[in-house]
Amino acid sequence: MEEAELTKIKGKIKFVENFADYNVEITEIMPDLKVKIVEHLFNREGEWQIVDSMPDIKIKIVENFGDFSIQFVNNFPGVL
Repeated sequence: MEEAELTKIKGKIKFVENFADYNVEITEIMPDLKVKIVEHLFNREGEWQIVDSMPDIKIKIVENFGDFSIQFVNNFPGVL
């Protein structure tokens, strides 16, 4: 996935099993996107507020062949 597209993946995120917008792998080594879970004010790429309804983006966590990979972080979210 291109870096420009990854910068748009922020906001209200819902984890789903079906009908996902993106399939995502979780990794600790060289992720495409570093993700910080936030409660409010998600104004930067990689800042995700986890919701149960009315998401901006739906994500399915997969083991292999994801559209991109993420690493959960406490600081400095964004594209590498």
